[in-house]
Amino acid sequence: MVAGDLTRPSSLAEALDGVDRVFLFPVAETAREVVALARRAGVRRIVVLSSGAVTMGVDTDFHLPVERAVEGSGLEWTHVRPGEFAMNKLALWGPSIRAEGVVRDPDPDLAWFPVHERDIADVAVTALLDDGHQGRAYTLNGPEMLSRRRQVELIAEAVGRPIRFEVVSREEARENYREQGGFAAANADFLLGFEDYSGGEPDAAGVEAPDPAEVEAPDPAAAGPMPTAEAVTGVPARTFAQWARDHAHEFLPD
Repeated sequence: MVAGDLTRPSSLAEALDGVDRVFLFPVAETAREVVALARRAGVRRIVVLSSGAVTMGVDTDFHLPVERAVEGSGLEWTHVRPGEFAMNKLALWGPSIRAEGVVRDPDPDLAWFPVHERDIADVAVTALLDDGHQGRAYTLNGPEMLSRRRQVELIAEAVGRPIRFEVVSREEARENYREQGGFAAANADFLLGFEDYSGGEPDAAGVEAPDPAEVEAPDPAAAGPMPTAEAVTGVPARTFAQWARDHAHEFLPD
């Protein structure tokens, strides 16, 4: 490993030495400078960790500027745009499941297609190593539309013990997440609709902004299957149940 900091592009010289392909984490503020450094170092292909929010048009400040910086570089590029990370549920629900066997959330019936992080990784590696993916943007979802209540049930099945779903208000959920700290605290206002994707007030007065991973959720019967990693890798996308089994030990009491 070689250390480097994307917020300090000058620190990347050693990390880029001898590198011809890069998987780029999105840091919008320095993206153009980082991409320029990569090009000067001899990089010829960049795969961007982007977001499905770009596909849906709600992300203009975080991932989209990185995509544009890479597209404007003249280098080969591929964008990987995951939707809702299944891993977020470990960050949000893990502490209360481990401590109390409970999930507290205001929206038990809100549903989307959580995607396994290994599917994201498989697509990124394929785009890095194989030809034929240049100039493509891959939006990735899980293979099943699942309510939050159903996700909790699948986690309970994986860990082999009951998990209670307690419906709380958005205000209560925000306070819980703030007390929890870490990812939950940093993203509480956004995930619970108190701010929009760019950190501002929700557009309509009195109307809470939905989780961007769930905005304009399609009717699966009408829309057909959502795009998954299978279109790129040729392997069926991993289910949330498999994700829960893979991470079951992380939901067990400390």
